[in-house]
Amino acid sequence: MGAIRKAFEIILNSDQEESRIAARQIRKIVYSSKSDQDSFNDIKNIVDGSFGEYYKIKENWRQENFVMALSVIYFLRDENNLPDFLFPWFLQLLQHYNGYIRYSAVKMIVNELGPLTFHIRFPGEKRFSEENFSPKKADEILLSLFLNLNNLLNSFWLPKYKKYKYIDSLPASPYKSVQMLLSEMEYFCGEEYLNKLKKISS
Repeated sequence: MGAIRKAFEIILNSDQEESRIAARQIRKIVYSSKSDQDSFNDIKNIVDGSFGEYYKIKENWRQENFVMALSVIYFLRDENNLPDFLFPWFLQLLQHYNGYIRYSAVKMIVNELGPLTFHIRFPGEKRFSEENFSPKKADEILLSLFLNLNNLLNSFWLPKYKKYKYIDSLPASPYKSVQMLLSEMEYFCGEEYLNKLKKISS
């Protein structure tokens, strides 16, 4: 059994302290282990099965450990999957009361913004297979994400947030996590593209 797969077995099955330690060692394992095909296959399998695995977990602390560890390996996921294949789940995680889980979801969605916005940032350069992931498909995913984030923003808004000028100063909350993501979208997409999304969604 590979080191990464073994660590996830500990996260999912061992006691609270061992699970916590294993989750926080994932980064070290990823960057120190030899990059062999078995390791990549383990990561792909873990990411592909993560949604189903998460909902089997009963303990809140184990959910936290699992999602935090997943966010470390997520960038090595199977590239054959479309960037939004776990977005419905990530949008659920953004609403979680646990800030570590929300921040992990933010990280994983931001990880996909680079590939999704390549055609915006580098117009005319071919980056994706037109068959599997065209600029048109990327636009559809970005619009869907934008609409979902704005719906969440509206549902979590409270009058007390009016007094905060900057996102960083907002109290930890689902509202802040969603604002962070919309800010990242503006950074990757650019103001002009985001304004276009606003017009489409209005």
